[in-house]
Amino acid sequence: MAFQGSSKEDSHQKGNKRHKRVHHPSRFNIRGKGYFHRLGPGIVTGAADDDPSGIGTYSQAGAAAGYGFLWSAIWLLPLAFATQEACARLALVTGKGLAAIIRATLPRWVLLIAVILVSVANTVNIAADLGSMAAALRLLVPIDQVVGVVGFAVLMAFIEIVVPYHRYAKVLRWLCASLLAYVAVLFVAHVNWATVASSAFIPHMNFTKASFELLIALAGTTISPYLFFWQAAEEVEERHEPEVEQGGTPTEVAIDHIQAMRGDVFSGMLTGVFIMFAIMATSAATLNATGIININSAEDAAAALRPIAGDFAGLLFLLGILGVGLLSVPVLAGSTAYALAETFGWRASLELKPWKARAFYAVIVASVAIAVVLNLIGIEPMHFLVLAAVLNGLSAPILMAIVWYLARNKNLLGRWASPLWSQILLAVATLAMTALPFFWIFV
Repeated sequence: MAFQGSSKEDSHQKGNKRHKRVHHPSRFNIRGKGYFHRLGPGIVTGAADDDPSGIGTYSQAGAAAGYGFLWSAIWLLPLAFATQEACARLALVTGKGLAAIIRATLPRWVLLIAVILVSVANTVNIAADLGSMAAALRLLVPIDQVVGVVGFAVLMAFIEIVVPYHRYAKVLRWLCASLLAYVAVLFVAHVNWATVASSAFIPHMNFTKASFELLIALAGTTISPYLFFWQAAEEVEERHEPEVEQGGTPTEVAIDHIQAMRGDVFSGMLTGVFIMFAIMATSAATLNATGIININSAEDAAAALRPIAGDFAGLLFLLGILGVGLLSVPVLAGSTAYALAETFGWRASLELKPWKARAFYAVIVASVAIAVVLNLIGIEPMHFLVLAAVLNGLSAPILMAIVWYLARNKNLLGRWASPLWSQILLAVATLAMTALPFFWIFV
């Protein structure tokens, strides 16, 4: 059922008195002082995009190809933005998470495919992130790898379950600051800025299986399935609708809400892609420039940075891995929990006490526990990270096609269905993500 609205003029008139109380009031006025405080789920989603899996993939791309894949960041930004904007739009207008929308709109087999894909990809991603965080910590504290994995798993699961969302979200936003570590590394390394500029705006690559595998990983870790479900779920979490709580009808979405959401999402994805660009450029200037084209562990990456950028750069690299890991693993586990809860009709909210949403929180615990078990199979953390990114890249096209169909559905969204520019960008992103695996197989 679409949330039909009146004219834009009516929406604006109501917005000044009524809508500021609802639909993410903290980000309603996106301009002026306090900008960082007012950002909503978009900035957390963008920061979580640069999880340890992303860092490992971006580092490997810079090491293996130098500045050769910098152009991918420029091209992926509008495609990632269009995807996340569509997910946010769906949730903002309907008041439902992505899995709940699929459940109510499409055949059940479509829902099952979507949930299975995101659950498997997320669990492997959590395992890879936990492994890399433990490996990074070992450079600072001499502990066993398994002890580090279990320690981080218990810590993050406990925080996500015990701390209410409105407090937890503030922590997530401040954890985004850890991403500035990679910008700092970029500016202390010896970067060839002329080559950076030409490589960023002139696409070129070798048409080999290895190049396409790396491009799939880059696309998969930037346009990741878990971000679709998390973005939508957190749009719902941060709605403020006193009318609904008192048994009334959902408040109409105003144009101001759409504009604020779009600014929030773009800010988040721009942050994520900028960090992606910085990591690839740094790895090219340090690792590739010294003949290191394969990264087998976090230790290797840090050791390669120290002789050129100094111990300061190496320390920032390690702190960044830990910071974004603490940010992204709860997002991954939460994304899976929301998807499954919406599929089976469970109560689902990070604001609820554990005993009021047992199944929801059980999924979070199970996801992290399975990820810990996967770390016992002996895959090197850095290889695990790239594997997780490739898995994301292979599963994303199906979910993107579903989002594209839903976001342009006027029966569902009414006048807030995606505009033409958004439909085109999301269609291009979906086709590109679909084509890459075929190139990878047949080259």
